[in-house]
Order: sequence, then C-alpha cells, then structure tokens
Amino acid sequence: MNASLELSQGGTASAVRKKSRLKEISPVKVLSLLLLLLATVFFIFPFYWIITGAFKIQTVATAIPPEWFPLKPTLQNWTDLFKNPVWRWTFNSFLIAFCEMIAVCIVSSLAGYVLAKKVFPGRRAIFTLFVAAMALPKQVILVPLFTMLADFGWVNTYWGLILPAIGWPFGVFLMKQFAQTIPGELMEAAKMDGCSEIRLFATIILPLLKPALGALAIFTFIASWNDYFSQLIMTRSTSMMTLPLGVATMQGEYTTNYGVMMAGAALASVPMIAIFLLFQKSFTQGITMGAVKG
Repeated sequence: MNASLELSQGGTASAVRKKSRLKEISPVKVLSLLLLLLATVFFIFPFYWIITGAFKIQTVATAIPPEWFPLKPTLQNWTDLFKNPVWRWTFNSFLIAFCEMIAVCIVSSLAGYVLAKKVFPGRRAIFTLFVAAMALPKQVILVPLFTMLADFGWVNTYWGLILPAIGWPFGVFLMKQFAQTIPGELMEAAKMDGCSEIRLFATIILPLLKPALGALAIFTFIASWNDYFSQLIMTRSTSMMTLPLGVATMQGEYTTNYGVMMAGAALASVPMIAIFLLFQKSFTQGITMGAVKG
C-alpha cells in the first residue's frame, strides 16, 4: 500500500514538473531563440564566406551563382599571399596593437581612478572634455596631428603609430565609470593602515579594475588592429605597413584576386578572435559592472 502510494506521488510530482517546463517554453521564448539564432547566422556568415573564399580559385570566388562550399579547394591563394612580406606586416600590427593596449590600459586606469576618487578643482570640466572628445571624429584632428608628428620626425615610425592613441577618451570614460563603483571606505581603511598612494593603486584599485581592464584591452586591441585610416596616413614604406593595410594594397587597379585578399582577411582576423576568447570573461563583467553608476 505504501509502495503504491509513493509511486502515485512520484508520478504526480513528475507530471507537475513536466507541466511547469511546458509553461516555461512560451511562444515569446521560442521567438527570442529563433531571432538570436538568425542573428548569430547573420553575423557569422561573413566570416564563413571569408574562410571558404580563401580556398577558392579566382573564377569560383567571383562566380554567380556563388559556390557556397569550395568543391575543389586550393592552397594557391595562401602561396600567393605569402609572396608578400606578410610576416613583417603581422609583426607590425601585433606590436602596435599590443603596445597601444598596454599603454591605454595603464593611462586610462590612472586617469579614471583620479577623476572618480580624487577631489580637485576642474575635475568635472576635465571629465566633460573627455566626453566631448569621444564625439570628435578622428579625421578632424588628423591634419594637426600629422603636422605635429612630422615636426617630431615620427612619421613612418612606431612612435608615430603608437603614441597618438594612448590618450583614448573612451578608455578614460570607461575606467572612470567603473572606478566609481569601488567603495571609498576600502581606500580609507588602506590609508589608515599606512598604505601609500602608489601601493594603494597597485595592490587594491588595479585588481578591482580587472574586469574593466579586460573589456578595455579588447576594445583597444581591435581598434588598433583595424585602424586602417591612421596607419595609411602615418606610413610611407612597405616595411612599416600593418597587415590590414598590406592586404588592402593587393587590390589592383583593374583586377583583384579576391581569393588572395580573403586569405589575408582570414589571417588578419585570427588575432582579434584570440584576444576576445582570452579576455571574454573580463569583457562581459566590465560591460555589465561598469554601467552600475553613471
């Protein structure tokens, strides 16, 4: 009798769980999942097209209707690509992007911390200037910036490609917004224990800024890697070109080998994907936590 009662109660409980699960699967959820799936396919498809196009011959890469998957894949595009100084371009891109990433994270964290936690005359005015600078197109300051770098003799050098990007207004804005979420009592307790300002920032503030630093590192690396316009203006020789700039020079005046260009684009996308996968946890934390206070 007890066994049959337990079985009936177990069956009732399982039926209730099934009904609750069915209630959770609402039409709105199904529609949301379908929309997310379509958006995922929409954003991944260009990358898929670049990867498959890198293994197609020229006639197939430009064929109409298109060949969705290379039936006769070839490595000729990669062979032709590496006839150019691709490794030198890749080294330039990585060096510039990495140095900018490190420098921007250091400068922005220092400036954001000061603007968020220090009280001094003109603090609001300085932060307002940073916000206003975010709306300023890069093309507006390019002429005076180029003139200044030419006076310093930094055109076609690593200094001219790296240093102008260090004071990124968006980086300061992001770090300032995130630094506001740090409790002031924590800083006061550290100072009471005899912690110096430098030690306070290095051992307490900087570790707490880690999620925002991860997000800023991704933003900076990708922005620097794809900064085609500034690199085009500041470089003069083939040896100083970056990978995106070098791949763009493969486009001919009358004919363009799209298979080779797609191979170059696929190669150029690898570091950005690697950086995002490396910092994606900090990236999501930095985006969500940094928006708590305005």
